Amino acid sequence: MRSGRLAALAGAAFVAASCGAPAGVAGVSTLPPTPPQGGGITAAMDDAQPGHVVPPPGDEPVRVPPPKVSPYTYAFPIKGCKVSYSRKLLVLPKTIIWAAKGCAFVSPVDGVVQEVNLKNLWSPSTDRGPDREGRFVTIKGEDGVLYLGGHLDSVEQDVTPGTKVKAGQLLGRVGNTGNARDTASNLYFAMSWPVAPQYWWVRRGVVPPWPYLDAWDDGNRTVSPRKAMLTLRKKMGATPPCTQLCASKQVTPVPDETKPPTKKKKKNGGGGGDDDDVVVIPL
Repeated sequence: MRSGRLAALAGAAFVAASCGAPAGVAGVSTLPPTPPQGGGITAAMDDAQPGHVVPPPGDEPVRVPPPKVSPYTYAFPIKGCKVSYSRKLLVLPKTIIWAAKGCAFVSPVDGVVQEVNLKNLWSPSTDRGPDREGRFVTIKGEDGVLYLGGHLDSVEQDVTPGTKVKAGQLLGRVGNTGNARDTASNLYFAMSWPVAPQYWWVRRGVVPPWPYLDAWDDGNRTVSPRKAMLTLRKKMGATPPCTQLCASKQVTPVPDETKPPTKKKKKNGGGGGDDDDVVVIPL
């Protein structure tokens, strides 16, 4: 009799436990997990913004400089001003860098001043090829590349042929001299190789410059046009004949552009891209 009573009590207890427990698979709890204690917390909740997870404190990210790809260091040729330029062929393999009048034109690399033109001799009645860049300075870089900055409003007094300059050194001020007189102020920027002055069409641009401008502005200051220059000089010869805008007394002067381009696309770090890409660089 006693054993029967114990069995009845055990059965009642089992039924009560079964009714009070949540349904589920035997051995698997359906209750919410218990939060970890102590050091298991990896992020905190921001009370000011419910539901926003605050990342745990940590060190600042380490900035890794871009790899050095040449022994030369370059500077973007306009300093301290907002600029824009097209990455496309504008009659000649060069670019027009649009910037406010008076902005600083600086040497893109260490080198030596080769030519300086202080007089704005261009006239639409003659449209002489050697005069189209107006006031200009050319730099023979230590990389062997010749750099031309034209349409200048002025040239610094101490910038004369034979003067040694450093990358980023002030050479002149942006203007619209030469055949840019009816356009917005800009810098005519070209890359080629050193030639005698009578081969003026070479200095006007042989190497497309925009991939290097992109790289220098993005912080890749050792990306060099030297290899491209040597390849083109070998292919074309040291003094190739003039093929574009060569004759004087043209009926209608042919400006490349008269105002900054209006299409704006985000630049893509270091060259390439569609022909119509416009790079806009803020201060």
